[in-house]
Order: sequence, then C-alpha cells, then structure tokens
Amino acid sequence: MAEVLASGSAVRFDPMLRKRIAAGQTPAIAANRLQHHYGAGELRKQVLFDNSLEIYPGEIIIMTGPSGSGKTTLLTLIGTLRRVQEGELNVLDRPLHAATQREILDLRRHIGFIFQAHNLFDSLTALQNVRMALELVDPRGSRAEHNRRAKEMLEALGLGNRVHHKPKQLSGGQKQRVAIARGLVHQPRLVLADEPTAALDEASGRTVVELLRRMAKEKQVTIVIVTHDNRILDVADRIVNLVDGRIRSDVLVQEAAIVSQMLSKCELFKHLTPRSLAEMADHLQCETYAAGETVIREGEPGDKFYLIRQGRVSVRRGPEQREVAVLGEGDFFGEIALLEDKPRNASVVTLEPTVLYSLSKPQFQKAMAEQASFETEIRTSLFDRH
Repeated sequence: MAEVLASGSAVRFDPMLRKRIAAGQTPAIAANRLQHHYGAGELRKQVLFDNSLEIYPGEIIIMTGPSGSGKTTLLTLIGTLRRVQEGELNVLDRPLHAATQREILDLRRHIGFIFQAHNLFDSLTALQNVRMALELVDPRGSRAEHNRRAKEMLEALGLGNRVHHKPKQLSGGQKQRVAIARGLVHQPRLVLADEPTAALDEASGRTVVELLRRMAKEKQVTIVIVTHDNRILDVADRIVNLVDGRIRSDVLVQEAAIVSQMLSKCELFKHLTPRSLAEMADHLQCETYAAGETVIREGEPGDKFYLIRQGRVSVRRGPEQREVAVLGEGDFFGEIALLEDKPRNASVVTLEPTVLYSLSKPQFQKAMAEQASFETEIRTSLFDRH
C-alpha cells in the first residue's frame, strides 16, 4: 500500500526527514493540537487554534504571517515564557504541558532567546552583557573563559571593536547584534528569535543568518525565527505560515523549488508562470511505494496525475502487461486519462522503492484551465509520445 505523507495544507517529501524519522530521531519541538487564549469570560480571546507541528534538530524554521496571527504567542509557548493551556508541547524532550517549574528553569538553560527589544543593561559593556548569559548557564565557569567566549561571539557578529562600549555608545543595529550574541553565546540547543534582523542593514543581517546557518548545520541547533524580513528567507529549511491562529502551510523550501523545477520541465506545464507552478506544487500529495506495487491499473478511471520524485516505474499495456516504457525521476504519467476523460490506457508498476507526487483531478484541471490557450500544443505533445 502507498503511504501518503501530509503536513498542513502543503505536502513536501524530504528524504533527510524520512531518514531521521526511520532512525527514531526525536523532534526538538513537537506540538500536538496546541491552543491558547488570553483573558477570561467575555474578555476571553483565543489566539491559537488546534496547531500541530514537528521540528527536528538542525532545522531552521521561519515563521511568517500577518500581525496578530499568533506567531509570537507560539514562540513564547515553545520558549516556556507562557504555560501550555490546551494540547501538548514537547521541547527538547520535556513535556511542557506537564513540566514542573524546576524542569522549566532547567530547560531555559538550553534555549537562546533573541527578541526585538534589546533589553541590554545600560551600565554594562557589550562584553559584560553577553557574558551574563554564560554566568547564568555556567556559574562555576572562570571569568577568563567567559570573557573569551563572549568576545569571540561579538567578533563573529562584527563587533570586535565595540566589546567595551556601553549601549548608549552603540547604534540600534549594534545593540541588536549584542542581543543576538547574548542569545547565542552559551551554545543553546534551541534558538528562538523574534525579528532578529529587523534593525540590521543587509550586510549585518547576512552575517547573523550565516552564523545561525552554521550553528544549525554543524551543531544541530534547532532555530525558529519569526520575521517579516524577506531578505533572510533563503536560510530557511521550512517556512511555516500562520493566519488567524492556525498553521496554514508548512513548506520545505528546497523541496518546493525542486518540485516546481520538475513541473516546469513537463511539457504539460511549460507555459505556467512560476507562481502558478508554486501553487500547483502546494497541492501535491506525496506517496511512497515499495518495489513491485501497482500505482495505476489499465482500464480504471483516472483520478490523479503523477510526478516521479525518486525511483523508477514500468509502464505496461495489454492482457500480457507488456512493458512499453520505463520512467524515472522527473518523468510523469497519468495525464492522458485526465485530459481525455477516458480510462487508464496502461498500468504502472514500481521497479524499486519509489516516491511519487500526485495531483488530484480537480487541481490538474485547474492547472490546465490556466493555460487553456495552449491546449493545442499540449495535445500535440501527447500525440508525439505515442
């Protein structure tokens, strides 16, 4: 039987994620039917509705959405700054919905917080502000070692010549980088950042996101960023979009680009705009098959279009199921029955473990309608394939 993988309204296949799950790796963050409200009685206002989300070590998640959509509330729940009211939330192997205050305080030692408000101590230098984070996490550590690590982090963020300056001697962007250094210096396992680059110019913002990228890839730090800054979207492994307190989409960025590129190479969709291709990719369902499984059968009604993400399939026809073609990664099948509203004209059987993306008949027809003026070219390409 095919296994269908779904996540929110957008579905993406991620080979590395599948390997992690198969190996039993525990998510760094796992929310299940999480809800949250403010106030009580007539003043009660619900801000999060039934949200489920899994984030693995080493992933960089960018959370987007309109103001008031619940992004910061979700971030502060993950960061233990608010208590879980309804649903379940596990962070770094701790069940926050059932954690004691002592467990929560211990967990905070492994989290790095970066917020828009710098919250720096005006009487302390940049070095001292950053060193405070190390003293809280490692109170028995030596002053010299703390100073060395704090200075290294400030230098990594381009503030090597500002380590002894106090906040009133720093620009807004420099203060923000000091706050970022303070949130990262203790080598947290989880980083939660709310608009970390909003006050930074392009060069400084790029320095910050590259540092975060290295932490994620080299040290498997999990990073969740709430931002409206389109300049840093390229660092994301996934983009999670919240609207009105609900996760509307959860998109694997690299996979979305790969699939859109595959679709653009299909003769059927070559006239679609990148935006239309992305919208189509958003409706794909990921199906996995073992070797020797039948995906479609000759003579059956056509209900899906298929794109091969990984693996190979055999196309077979007639009573003897004679093989007429072998298709591999980037190839597609199933379109003829949908275009001509006829039964399947062939069977398709997997030759090895295979990952397919499928598009439902209504979504396929919608895509075709968007390029109806090119119907002649489409039918010509189908004729050429026979």
